[in-house]
Amino acid sequence: MWDYPRPPRVEPTDERVVVTLGGEKIADTTAALRVLETSHPPVYYLPRRAFVDGALDAAAGSSYCEFKGVASYLTLRGGGVVAVGAGWEYPDPSPGFEPLVDHIAVYPAAMDSCELDGERVTAQSGGFYGGWVTNRVVGPFKGERGTAGW
Repeated sequence: MWDYPRPPRVEPTDERVVVTLGGEKIADTTAALRVLETSHPPVYYLPRRAFVDGALDAAAGSSYCEFKGVASYLTLRGGGVVAVGAGWEYPDPSPGFEPLVDHIAVYPAAMDSCELDGERVTAQSGGFYGGWVTNRVVGPFKGERGTAGW
């Protein structure tokens, strides 16, 4: 991931992405996008249509990415569990990031599990970042202790 670009790159992936919350599968797709950015593990964005009905609701708050623009937050629901602000989207992204429209990213730490081709991912450290750590990416990653000044 140290050879990932800055500004980030958006690319399609045919990896199977499965998200589970409250013991229920709330999303499943082989048509996700991943965002690759220097010092970060990939962030996966799933098509809105990959989520089961009732899994997504608007949440309060927003944040700004110097590259992608303004993100809106989402509450995710599954199996009676409510994860407030556990997902985000870019409804009107900055130029060059238009493929992210109608795609949702989730914080793996807020879910029961997130899987890529059957491998359970680990959440990127730091709480703010939404990267998905697998055995295919090597750190250190932004978000870990001592990386605030990167």
